[in-house]
Amino acid sequence: MDKKDITYIIAAFCIILVIAFVIKPMATGQPVNIGLSFATPVPSVTLTPLVVYPAITAIPSTTHPTPVPTWNQKVQTIGFVNPGTYQISANQSLPQGTHINATQPDNRRTVYATISGDYSGTTQVVNIPFPYWELSYTIQPAPEPAAVASFAITPTYGTGASVSGIQGSYSTLQPQFSIQVMDATDPNRIVRTVSPPGGIDFNLWGGIAYATPAVTITTTPKYATIMPTPTPSSTDPRPWLEKFYEGGRGYYFIINSQNIGSYTIKILIPTRYIGQY
Repeated sequence: MDKKDITYIIAAFCIILVIAFVIKPMATGQPVNIGLSFATPVPSVTLTPLVVYPAITAIPSTTHPTPVPTWNQKVQTIGFVNPGTYQISANQSLPQGTHINATQPDNRRTVYATISGDYSGTTQVVNIPFPYWELSYTIQPAPEPAAVASFAITPTYGTGASVSGIQGSYSTLQPQFSIQVMDATDPNRIVRTVSPPGGIDFNLWGGIAYATPAVTITTTPKYATIMPTPTPSSTDPRPWLEKFYEGGRGYYFIINSQNIGSYTIKILIPTRYIGQY
């Protein structure tokens, strides 16, 4: 065997090794095995400590309190016990109560503003910086001459009497008066509408009553006159008072006066407020 044949044999052997260890694994999808071992790097793993949760305690069931017994509407009799029940010695003085201040609070009122008039109208804005104020108002009747009514009696042939005419006149217009308190900062807000409670009756307040006319049947016309008779009266509610638990803003007033002689409105504040606002 010459040198050339040996070269062919070595070349053929190398080709077989390449086919066996490179081409065949690549064709089958397996890794190339060249007979050398390499160390595969191991990925580092970070260990996270486990979270320890507290033990779950059972929630106790809600208990409903015992309802307080209602009063049976019977008067109870309270007796006495040994002071030792309350850890009080027999020779121990009883605790003293809170001293009551004899000084009475200042309930005086001071006039802050006034409104006077005869007819309906709208006032200018008045600023009331106090947290509490009062509205006092009164009205007076319109002056008018005293009305005298006479009844003429016509003779009749039977029993009774007939009235042939009435002299005099009476007004049927009822007096009206009201005050609308308006918020100047919000014109759409009516704070309150104030009017005399129970209506207006000057005759009742003045203690005036009308006597029942006496009618006598005669053969000639006679006149029975109704005259006002004053009687004692204590039913006059004037002046009226309205309390307002608000302030710190401006107000204006819309006054409606119908068949009223005059009116007077006063805004009152506690005297103790002076110098504080």
